[in-house]
Amino acid sequence: LAATEETAPRLNRLDLAQWLVSPGNPLAARVTVNRAWQAFFGTGFVKTAEDFGVQGEPPSHPELLDWLATEFVASGWDVKALHRRIVTSATYRQSSRVTPARYERDPENRLLARGPRQRLASWMIRDHALAVAGLLNETRGGPAVKPYQPVGIWEEATFGKKTYRQDHGDALYRRSLYVFWRRIVGPTTFFDAGARQTCTVKVARTNTPLHALVTLNDPAFVEAARVMAQRVIASAATDVARVNTAFRLATGREAAPAELTILSTRLSRWRAQYTADRDAARELTAAGEAPRIESLDPVEHAAWTALCSLILNLDETLSKE
Repeated sequence: LAATEETAPRLNRLDLAQWLVSPGNPLAARVTVNRAWQAFFGTGFVKTAEDFGVQGEPPSHPELLDWLATEFVASGWDVKALHRRIVTSATYRQSSRVTPARYERDPENRLLARGPRQRLASWMIRDHALAVAGLLNETRGGPAVKPYQPVGIWEEATFGKKTYRQDHGDALYRRSLYVFWRRIVGPTTFFDAGARQTCTVKVARTNTPLHALVTLNDPAFVEAARVMAQRVIASAATDVARVNTAFRLATGREAAPAELTILSTRLSRWRAQYTADRDAARELTAAGEAPRIESLDPVEHAAWTALCSLILNLDETLSKE
């Protein structure tokens, strides 16, 4: 036994890493492909992405999973190429429309008979709102940032031992990738993020009142709507053209005539509301730290801010389709 121990090779973590990604071990490639598929379709080939063992669910399309995993390894583990292969496939580019009969037969789209449609993750929704407003800071790399957050969140979770100090300037508008996380209490804008105490590979999508509370009231979203309103007002001279611009910025398509009518009617109501309460208009148009165009009439600016907030909270805006 002593001789065997002396002659046996000493293995280290590098050996383990090389074994994990060796061609003889398909597990790592399959797990990675399954998570990528889950990110785009909402559900992976193996529904239990957190459990690939014998107690997990068998893959819905085992041959496709194996082929994608093989191609992934052959490409040199090229993640970008894997994502391109998925999003340019005929399966992904299908319409998400479904008949009642087909939905009853396959509510989770495990048969891949239609394109995916799912609520965006909270970090995507934040980045989208900032981008639409023209606020998104796309600088790559650098330290984590601390954007808007309700007062006292850290203090309550740490019994007053940790204090949250908000950043200012361009740091407020950095991509969600760079937002600072504390393990016991995550950023409040990320309402569907998993707990940081344990690894989470399948985050639940949410459409709860908490979701609407954030996207309608959080300073980051109110400010995004306000700055978006400035952008929309400057884009055209007529209400119809401005409404269409706002709708296109948020959804990527032109508004239908019926939609234009509904949105224009809401705009008129908000104009009347803020004309009767100019203090509320000034308060709304002062949200956030981004500079405000002082030449804008507060009533007009507030009305468009409310409309932009509505558009940013449309189901079509908040969903990937």
